[in-house]
Amino acid sequence: MPPDTSRFPRSSPYWPVVSHPQLRRVLPGLAVSALGDGMAVVAVPWLAKELGPPDRHGIWIALAMAAYTVPSAVGTVVFGRLLRGRGGAQLAGWDATLRACALAAIPLAHLAGMLTIGLYVVLLAASALLHSWGSAGRFTLVAELLPQRHHLPANAVLGTIAGFATIAGPPLAGILISWAGSVWVIALDAATFAALALTYRLALPTNGGPARSEGGASRTAGFAVIRRDPALLGLLVLSLGFFFLFGPVYVAMPIHVTDDLHASATLLGVFYAAFGVGGLVGGVAAGHLRRWPLRVTTIGIVVGFGIAMLPLGLGAPLGVSLPAFALAGLIWAPYTSTSMALFQRSTSTTQLPAVLAANGAILVLAVPLGTMLGGPLVGALGPRPTLLLCAVAIVALGLVAGGFAISRRSARTPDPTGTEVSGRR
Repeated sequence: MPPDTSRFPRSSPYWPVVSHPQLRRVLPGLAVSALGDGMAVVAVPWLAKELGPPDRHGIWIALAMAAYTVPSAVGTVVFGRLLRGRGGAQLAGWDATLRACALAAIPLAHLAGMLTIGLYVVLLAASALLHSWGSAGRFTLVAELLPQRHHLPANAVLGTIAGFATIAGPPLAGILISWAGSVWVIALDAATFAALALTYRLALPTNGGPARSEGGASRTAGFAVIRRDPALLGLLVLSLGFFFLFGPVYVAMPIHVTDDLHASATLLGVFYAAFGVGGLVGGVAAGHLRRWPLRVTTIGIVVGFGIAMLPLGLGAPLGVSLPAFALAGLIWAPYTSTSMALFQRSTSTTQLPAVLAANGAILVLAVPLGTMLGGPLVGALGPRPTLLLCAVAIVALGLVAGGFAISRRSARTPDPTGTEVSGRR
């Protein structure tokens, strides 16, 4: 008689992911590396503050934070011809290796007495060059190893790991910085990426993944695939607008707490902790959405997030605005899982790395650009009206996307034989 698989944990949508003979070997390395990145959120700007001239702390902190992520957009194009068509584990492993080496050079330069703020920013930028390809590699690996019905739960596992690291990493970094110094937290981050690189090298077969594309492939092939597919292009535009419109929140929230609520940084930390806890719950819940229509769910997340942000902009009491911010985090969390699942089911595994890298290269710029816009907006409108404007704009973006989705669906009118006249989805 076959074993009963109807009970927990085998009934969980996550069981096929965590029990997969290859993925289960990779997940611990991903968790360790994510924790290192969570610590870097505090360590990277703190070391920039220590190395930079006192009268230019803000400029160098901003440059360091941008250098840790933004160069991945350049790497997507520069290395496109070399990396297009590589397997997911290979791409993710190369990203982890580069991160480990470039970050390890920071404490080595410190020991040699050569670490300056300029060299620090250059090494951070070098560490980020393959970041979009590494992220694409992780989601490509999911598509390579699992059937389509398990893609969303697997994406949710990756998102939950990142969400937990976002909560645990920063306070751990604070403790370690006070004990050993920020440069050694960077060294620890490098060690976590080295462990991840070894995990990819040893835990997965070297012959996995699709065959490599021809050497003459375009560096921008991933962008071309998205441009030719209206559904993927629409998804990219939706994500770009969603992340861009959230960017000003990073500027408005601290000023809202101090000027509107007349509170300290402690309350700001409570807001972000509530958002993080909501995100962790939402990440865990994302795997249970696999039977929901993915495109409708993805658009609904955008609308729901904007609605959850409205109490902040409307000046609701703390007892309302704080739970609403936590709810916004819960709604936000599944977005990456559902949007990545749409890419995974719409693109072949041969094209998927280039397509996801192109998607990541554009989206990595969205939040920084939105944050840059936040300064003038807060200066002109004030923090609370800026939060309200962002919330309303996000709701409007989702409704417009929903309108386009409905119009595309209605355009696929079936003929009398029951086949679609136009459209391929």
